Amino acid sequence: MEIKKKEFTYRGKTIEELKKLDVREFAKFLPSRERRAVLRNFQKIENFISRSQNKLVKNKKIKTHLRNLVVVPKMIGMQIQVYNGNTFVQVEIIGEMLGHKLGEFSMTRSKVKHSKAGIGATKGSRSQSKK
Repeated sequence: MEIKKKEFTYRGKTIEELKKLDVREFAKFLPSRERRAVLRNFQKIENFISRSQNKLVKNKKIKTHLRNLVVVPKMIGMQIQVYNGNTFVQVEIIGEMLGHKLGEFSMTRSKVKHSKAGIGATKGSRSQSKK
């Protein structure tokens, strides 16, 4: 029996069909909050895509602070570095990210690493911190 890999679709459309659509036409397939975000900022999204296409031609890294940018089909396959408040986090855009915002893939808070207490954290270390 042959296992066939299922092709990714978004609301019944393949990625190739979605890439042919304009940003505003793609917004019709999004949920309401993301649709409004795209329709308000479609010019910003199109500018980002055109600037990133120019950087891809020059083999430069695409870095951005625009965490509220909604992922659209023309971004699929790009390697974008999204700022998380401290560093730029590398994000590869895939089909499942359509309709989400870039900031969702660049976590701002790191996992807490518990270790032994530092100076001043315990009563026993209080005498060490005073001089």
